[in-house]
Amino acid sequence: MSAAATASVNSPKRKFPLEHTRNIGIAAHIDAGKTTTTERILCYTGVVHKMGEVHEGSAVTDWMEQERERGITITSAAISCNWTNVEGPYADITQQINIIDTPGHVDFTAEVERSLRVLDGAVAVFCAVAGVQPQSETVWRQMNKYEVPRIAFINKMDRTGADFFAAVTSMRERLGAKAQPIFIPIGAEENFIGLINLATMKAHLYDAADASGTSYKTVEIPSEYQEQASASREQLIEALADCDDALADLYLGGGELTADAIRDAIRRATIKHQFCPVIPGSAFKNKGVQSVLESVVNYLPAPLDLPAMKGEDSKGRAIEVAPDDNAKVAGLAFKLMNDPYVGKLVFFRMYSGSLKKGSTLHNARTGKTERISRLLVLKADARDDIDAAYSGDICALVGARDVITGDTLSTKGYDLRLEPPTFPEPVISMSIEPKTTADQEKMALGLQRLAEEDPTFVVSTDEETGQTLIAGMGELHLEIIKDRLFREFKVGAAAGRPQIAYREAFGAVADGEGKFIRQSGGKGQYGHARIKIEPLERGEGIEVEDKTVGGVIPKEFIKPTLDGIREAACNGVLAGYPVVDFKATLHDGSFHDVDSSEMAFKMAGLFAFRHAMEQSNPVLLEPIMAVEIETPEEYQGDILGDLNRRRGQIQNIANKGNFATFSAAVPLAEMFGYSTIVRSLSKGRASFSMEPKSFEEVPPNVLKSIQESTLHGSFH
Repeated sequence: MSAAATASVNSPKRKFPLEHTRNIGIAAHIDAGKTTTTERILCYTGVVHKMGEVHEGSAVTDWMEQERERGITITSAAISCNWTNVEGPYADITQQINIIDTPGHVDFTAEVERSLRVLDGAVAVFCAVAGVQPQSETVWRQMNKYEVPRIAFINKMDRTGADFFAAVTSMRERLGAKAQPIFIPIGAEENFIGLINLATMKAHLYDAADASGTSYKTVEIPSEYQEQASASREQLIEALADCDDALADLYLGGGELTADAIRDAIRRATIKHQFCPVIPGSAFKNKGVQSVLESVVNYLPAPLDLPAMKGEDSKGRAIEVAPDDNAKVAGLAFKLMNDPYVGKLVFFRMYSGSLKKGSTLHNARTGKTERISRLLVLKADARDDIDAAYSGDICALVGARDVITGDTLSTKGYDLRLEPPTFPEPVISMSIEPKTTADQEKMALGLQRLAEEDPTFVVSTDEETGQTLIAGMGELHLEIIKDRLFREFKVGAAAGRPQIAYREAFGAVADGEGKFIRQSGGKGQYGHARIKIEPLERGEGIEVEDKTVGGVIPKEFIKPTLDGIREAACNGVLAGYPVVDFKATLHDGSFHDVDSSEMAFKMAGLFAFRHAMEQSNPVLLEPIMAVEIETPEEYQGDILGDLNRRRGQIQNIANKGNFATFSAAVPLAEMFGYSTIVRSLSKGRASFSMEPKSFEEVPPNVLKSIQESTLHGSFH
């Protein structure tokens, strides 16, 4: 975009123009080093003056008590910083970088999902020893889903067993990534001392005496690395020529391939999702992080570099929202947080317009107006008040009340709805009981606020027992929710054992008939419906449609009948679990001129559904987890034997050095407390990760025990 064009979309009041703004996320598998990398970025950009450490519980972005105790990231933290490149086309131009540090644990995948929905670019962090890990694949798929340009940081080059080129190969093989090093390491493990920049063909050597990593020397490439650097540069140029016509013409025409020409080609290809630059480093040892920052500025897009955000008006017509400070305000509320000092914080991505504090915004979902009393720039758990936010910014709103994750907020009169992020269904639940009446009120308030914050946390009431049920993405997820209830909301409560979120499904095509007839002296009740149910593929959801003809059921009774079918699907006939993946067609029925009513037809729809399900050989489905375990070879047999006892299906075994890595599909019901078991079997040396994979049919012997436990009063 030309200078004149960028000037026309930039407000003269904004501190950093759109072309010098980057909105990035840092995402990876758990324990790959995301938070440590973020801490180094904050130190090098001057946000903090002492580097926090995850293992010491002092990381700035891990600000919740639960995060610091466990040494993991639970909630995505937003933070803003400034960086000035040393070399390249953006040298000496200060940029604003808004960073979101996302969790790596699969139980908090919703945090990654909603962050990637609003980001312009990402840094994917990988471990130089393990390469691509299971959650790395999940995060990569999420980036692909939202078409997020990215660079890769191969972290932990100082660790024993670090292999940069093997990690790049695993990215290509397991992720299908078009990954290509733009820096290569000098040394590895304890001998990792610097990087070689393949664009400039210069070496960056870190000073061993400077533990902070802030000082490094740019020198000629050491003679022993010149051959490898030349070969790697040639591979980089060939990879770029395959996806960038301008560089291909220069390369094939024998033109001079300057550092700037290579950088420009990397930027174009990265923004078009045709290339992924890869950088080695060690965040813990403070090496390579400055090169990541330089690459964020050089290769990841500013808001102006991306296509306009797509939305719809209330009639479903497409609308494009391009970044422009002079346009109407439009943005997405992508996260909510309850702050003890200011109340509800709404994390907001501005796509267009200029927003001043004290302004009002229209909520497209509710149709109501929200007054924004304060605007904040976030620095993890610290906040700085600002007077205005502009297109491309990520900020927090104070004062918005009736807002949930995914709401579009815009200037009043701007008929617009932006696509919200999508979230997976919970797979595990537990009961929770308040100890006193006072605790009951506090618990209701606490659960309401936590459910507002987290779209994958669901609160419900068991109609048979009256118990409050909380459902989430895993044991750790519910443990954190429970802990926050006790600490933040001071609730005294007892929690039951975690329970599996089973599902029920139709085993075959079936017809159902439902009649609801009551005659009790006065006006009676009459409703009659016939339906056909067809099973759908797993994950296709529920379809309910009306195919009646000739007025066999009056028009005003069609909707109640369909509502009855949907309500019946909440409780299956096998063990009372929700029914999924079916198509229900209402095709016939009858009515009474006097006695028919909405309630009667709703009950008829409900009875017809249950009748059809009883005829269809219904099946119970259980969540299956994709489990990956890494263990020293001497414990491989014991762990494999234990997985087989847990109904696990081993899918792949790979050996690397003295370690074995194997993946398996295991029912979630068999994985409770597995972290303790795997530590015991391996004397604490094995590690594992798991994530939801699919729902599969429960074997008959397991189904019988589930039905018996349900009959004996266990909640579901």
